[in-house]
Amino acid sequence: MNCNICPRQCNIDRSIKQGFCASNDTLRVARASLHMWEEPCISGDNGSGTVFFSGCNLRCIFCQNMEISRGMSGRDISAERLVQIFFELKEKGANNINLVTPTHFSDQIKKAIIMAKDDGFDLPIVYNTSGYESVDALKNLDGLIDVYLPDCKYYDEDLAMRFSSSPNYHKIAMKAIAEMLRQTKKCSFDDKGIIKSGVIVRHMVLPGHTNDSIRVIDSLYETFKDDIYISIMSQYTPLKMIKEYPELNRRLTKREYKKVTDHALMIGITNGFIQDGEVALESFIPAFDCQGV
Repeated sequence: MNCNICPRQCNIDRSIKQGFCASNDTLRVARASLHMWEEPCISGDNGSGTVFFSGCNLRCIFCQNMEISRGMSGRDISAERLVQIFFELKEKGANNINLVTPTHFSDQIKKAIIMAKDDGFDLPIVYNTSGYESVDALKNLDGLIDVYLPDCKYYDEDLAMRFSSSPNYHKIAMKAIAEMLRQTKKCSFDDKGIIKSGVIVRHMVLPGHTNDSIRVIDSLYETFKDDIYISIMSQYTPLKMIKEYPELNRRLTKREYKKVTDHALMIGITNGFIQDGEVALESFIPAFDCQGV
């Protein structure tokens, strides 16, 4: 069957040809390990059981995971092996299973989640996505995902095209977030503060583009109020390939980040996360060495 799983609507048979996501129809994973640098309610003290999938349906020029999102570093696995990985991460003490860039493999992932649950798997499943999602594909996951962790990267469509080659990004992401919220309802947490269900929307502030960040945050809060959490991220890291985009060839300043977070507080956002300290470091990028795969 031809693939139209994301808004790209490539309409190709991925068993014989790769689409925009650069993936065929076999699961490909680059790393499976405990990750300590997610939001506190996801990582906690034990870590989040992250599974990094190779390929992506966006082409963000500043992607810190370029090695796997475009380079396709990783290893092909079966849905049965993915189930084993879930249980192995649980044995290591993971708070949840964190599916990173899962969109283009959502059909295979659905199969794995169902098999895992049939075997008694009970950790929350986190769907960690760019936000560039088809509502129909999300509906296909209804009842299987506990926590949605989408990005909302841009408000301005020109920025979305220039930096991520993603037509109609904001409209598509907002519709996707609405569907995610319909499925999970408001966020709920256990007695240790670890999230059990709900939607946390991430937005990374880009240098020189604080006004667009403010428009993103206004849009999210006007639409969803306190039904979602908003995570405002300062960890933008300029990598070598950014030299062709001089406006992004620097780190975010403290003043820029404060401008955005102050605005979020001013409009009344209380359900959210901000980042403190020095987080824009390449050392936060994991080694995609097939650990745990």
